[in-house]
Amino acid sequence: MPTSPHEHRDVAESFGTDAERYDRARPDYPPALIERIVAASPGPDVLDVGCGTGISARQFRAAGCRVLGLDVDERMLEPARRAGLDVEVGAFEEWDPAGRTFDAVVSGQAWHWVDPERGAAAAARVLRPGGRFAAFWNVIQPSPELAAAFGAVYARVLPDLPYPGPGASALSMYERGLVVAADGLRAAGFAEPEQWRADHEVRYTRDAWLDVVPSFGGMGTLPPDTLAELLDGLGAAVDTVGGAFTMNYAAVAVTATSQA
Repeated sequence: MPTSPHEHRDVAESFGTDAERYDRARPDYPPALIERIVAASPGPDVLDVGCGTGISARQFRAAGCRVLGLDVDERMLEPARRAGLDVEVGAFEEWDPAGRTFDAVVSGQAWHWVDPERGAAAAARVLRPGGRFAAFWNVIQPSPELAAAFGAVYARVLPDLPYPGPGASALSMYERGLVVAADGLRAAGFAEPEQWRADHEVRYTRDAWLDVVPSFGGMGTLPPDTLAELLDGLGAAVDTVGGAFTMNYAAVAVTATSQA
């Protein structure tokens, strides 16, 4: 039985069923985090692992980097190609860089789909000396009122899906993944990993939030009637707070430098 996110291939490869929605609805990352990664890298050449539709890749390009995107799903790469990004298809653990090396290896919202030890070893192989590795995630931080309302809907419709209980933070669900990623970097010979964080906000209407939810991991594998029930419940929850809300995001990163 799969025990780690990277073993759930059906979920990992479900995002491409609606790549356009993913690209449209998923938020960017806070500029402060992108700028910090760029400033801590020895040069502008960036490999974006699990780049998907190119959300983070476009931000690194705008910050002056030369970006190569890599993703296992050809469908996810179509929006990235339309945006003029240089992309390739492949699983990072088996990918042949053909002698290319990079100043930074980054991964936005995707490193949990990579084997943490094999992925870290692959990053070490393609990074130049002193190169920067950074995996980062946008973590939702709803208000207590909205968290309780959302939690009640998930508990009713998807009782087996992990969701923070009353008073719990979504960050707590990421803590294990951050530790696993850091352990993989240590095993691959990186300098001691650090955790970075930058917060930002996104304002959502009811319809805008219901556009985001189907892009979450696992939503693409749900039966249509189950997804419809979930969206109806979440829409009603947003109605209780006036039909719109501000979602706070914590962008958390695990980062380290290559010592090769």
